[in-house]
Amino acid sequence: MGPALCLLSAACFGAMAVFGKFAYDAGVSPESLLLVRFTLAAVLLGMVLLLRPALRRAEPDQRGREAASRPTLTRGRVLATAVGLGAVGYATQASLFFSALELMDASLLALILYTYPVLVTVAAVLLGRDRLTPRRGAALVGASAGTLLVLLGAGGVSFHPLGALLAFASAITYTVYILVADTVVHRLAPVVLSALVMAGAAGTLGGRTLIAGGVDVGFGVWGWFWLACITVVSTVVAMLAFFAGLKRTGPSTAAILSTFEPVVTTALATLTLGETLTPVQRAGGALVLSSVAVLQLRADRHHARASGRSDVWIARRVRLSAAPAAHGRHRGVALRVSTRPARRGVVRCRRARS
Repeated sequence: MGPALCLLSAACFGAMAVFGKFAYDAGVSPESLLLVRFTLAAVLLGMVLLLRPALRRAEPDQRGREAASRPTLTRGRVLATAVGLGAVGYATQASLFFSALELMDASLLALILYTYPVLVTVAAVLLGRDRLTPRRGAALVGASAGTLLVLLGAGGVSFHPLGALLAFASAITYTVYILVADTVVHRLAPVVLSALVMAGAAGTLGGRTLIAGGVDVGFGVWGWFWLACITVVSTVVAMLAFFAGLKRTGPSTAAILSTFEPVVTTALATLTLGETLTPVQRAGGALVLSSVAVLQLRADRHHARASGRSDVWIARRVRLSAAPAAHGRHRGVALRVSTRPARRGVVRCRRARS
């Protein structure tokens, strides 16, 4: 499910650029787009949490248990970090992205933005959160090369220095956002985390709107329609899928799988804006999809080896009784458990009195 959720998130995010172009054509300003997007998203996610209380509970997983074994953050710090992700990280990244979109072509903007998978992978390796395995490195190179082919296969790309600077700043901001989100994604349910991020971003943008003297929301029905598409598809669904996928895959794999986003953007632009895919773009899309398949195959094989591995021994001391035994000592057993399957499915143990 992890890779599938990351791909779903990439597809939803990939549609946002096309929705944004249509919203601009309908008279929506970037400031109005951002404020309405995050405010409506926060309201929708809050309603989901009210109607489905079960979604407030985080489901434990292996990566969550490993995170819990480290020095833990208090509940208040976790919530503050989640709100800060939206108020500082996501609000800044989205503002930089849509500001750059006003100055440069969407294809070149996407190319510069999608330097972030490389930045995330390198940063995660330097921080000791991930290992740069040969297969992961090959998938990263293949996905990045495919993205280059998809985006550079289109002709007539213009260059704007300030727009390029804003786009690269957006990539750096998104890199930090993913790495910080990975520290709290195991401690909060995806819906709760998404709601807090949206609320934080809405608060920042609302405050900026008050200082600037307000925004114009007098655009027509089509403007609200495209804003609804951006809010529901490219924000709520995309965020939920991303956090759920990040929880299961880790930051590097999630970033690599997210390179599917510009492929979706190009395909939608072809269908809706009359653009055509060149042979070079089709080759790049195939390369990105092949890299995604390599990552999925790796995950399946790893799961199969984990369920049937041999020669792995775990030594653990288990306290059986809390009542004092003779001479004030506690009684327990030391277990050596082999994950190698025994006859008739019985796990073999060796017991010794401690």
